[in-house]
Amino acid sequence: MGVDPLIDEKWMALAIEQAKQAQEVDEMPVGAILVQNNQLISSAHNQPISNNDPTAHAEIQLLRAAGKQLNNYRLSGTVLYVTLEPCAMCLGAIVHARISCVVFGAYDQKSGVCGSCIDLPNSQCFNHSINIQGGILANKCKELLQKFFKKKRKKTEK
Repeated sequence: MGVDPLIDEKWMALAIEQAKQAQEVDEMPVGAILVQNNQLISSAHNQPISNNDPTAHAEIQLLRAAGKQLNNYRLSGTVLYVTLEPCAMCLGAIVHARISCVVFGAYDQKSGVCGSCIDLPNSQCFNHSINIQGGILANKCKELLQKFFKKKRKKTEK
């Protein structure tokens, strides 16, 4: 799983700061950070709207930055902290990057594949296994998302 609850909360708080940056530019507030040996490697947030790129989820942006930072497409021995349970696209990229552990905040009942809609990490369809820990600072992560979508709904009602 993650390192330990207090350390996981410390890193998730940084991912939440990334989510807030996404929200500031009217992107869905999802943030992610990557840690190796208790050191921050990279951070990112959702950018599909601003980049006109449906693949620019926080996790994908993070993996791109981390690969450049470490000069390697394999990111073994790292822990990815993300504020929302990964979708299928992001989990696939996480597996290919050989991330060791994913720690996420809010569960995603609509497209989460780490236990909510389906439990892909525990299926037999991948050649790399990943430790998954969900629910770290879940209420804070969920609250950010709920406020964002409530604001969006109010805009469309006008």
